[in-house]
Amino acid sequence: MKSGLNSILLALTVLPAGAALAQDAHAGHVSAPANSQMKDMDHSQMKDMDHSQMKDMDHSQMKDMDHSQMKDMDHSQMKGMDHSQMKDMDHSQMKDMDHSQMKDMDHSQMQGMDHGSMQMQGGSPPADARDPDAYSGGFTLEDGPYALPGPRQLRLADEHTFYGVLVDKLERVDNGAGHALAFDTRAWIGRDYNRAVLKAEGDIEQGKLAEASTELLWSHALSTFWNSELGVRYDTGHGPDQGWLALGVAGLAPYWFELDATTYLGDDGQTALAVEAEYELLLTQRLVLQPSVELTAYGKDDAERGQGQGLSELVAGARLRYEIDRQFAPYLGWEWATALGNSADLRRIEDEATQETRWLAGVKFWF
Repeated sequence: MKSGLNSILLALTVLPAGAALAQDAHAGHVSAPANSQMKDMDHSQMKDMDHSQMKDMDHSQMKDMDHSQMKDMDHSQMKGMDHSQMKDMDHSQMKDMDHSQMKDMDHSQMQGMDHGSMQMQGGSPPADARDPDAYSGGFTLEDGPYALPGPRQLRLADEHTFYGVLVDKLERVDNGAGHALAFDTRAWIGRDYNRAVLKAEGDIEQGKLAEASTELLWSHALSTFWNSELGVRYDTGHGPDQGWLALGVAGLAPYWFELDATTYLGDDGQTALAVEAEYELLLTQRLVLQPSVELTAYGKDDAERGQGQGLSELVAGARLRYEIDRQFAPYLGWEWATALGNSADLRRIEDEATQETRWLAGVKFWF
């Protein structure tokens, strides 16, 4: 008991003296003259120090200090510090330091850093850059040390000939007054950039071809999603047969709209414009709703063929198909068609309906 009391009395005696010594040391630490001479000090063992209240310290003369082992130091409140002259310091091992609150630091004198080779992506290629579309080293598939003997065996993708047939619509149409079989097909053969395209659409009524339109086109790739089309078209059925020259574009518009726009120059200076747009909405991976709209216009009146100047016909509808296989899908649909402008007047003269609603059932397939 006496030993414990003696220890307490001794601690009370030493405590004031220790506080005074700590106050003198701290006062010396913040004074500029004492700080200015803190050179070549070994801080390698100064760990876990709390610098949170060390403000307005002048480190301008702290050179050649080794901070390699200064870890876990809290610098969160070190404000107003001038590091402009802190050179040759090794910070490579200063880990786990919290610098989130180090504000108002003057880095204006951080010199000697070489940013000359830090180049951002972009800009013009160097003069000696290799053409990305050329073969390496100038070698080709037919000449050079890597060419195989005999006829060239390796062919690139755009050197192959592709072909395909798409029956986009093969459907039974019921308009309330009767029914017909309608078809819309296309076939193509060629390569990536150029191919021949055949389009055919029409109606069959009572086993006979009532109306048909056939196009033979040369398709050329303009960009990744767009092709130009140039060729001829031939119409039969309503009035005298008619031939056209065709020029248009077809492709995939932004937001995945399939667009086909074609202008025509026909007999006797007649002109026409046909625009068709479709969109496929995937309700599930196999159930697809396909709304579509088609608009036709003519440059002048042609009563024999039922063509009126201006906007002539608008057809809008939707088809809901189920893809049993990606190449075979039955569908049900609905369409609404109306004649417009002078074309509607010509139909009224012939005592024909200007509008009709159609119910559809058909199949889509390709190979």
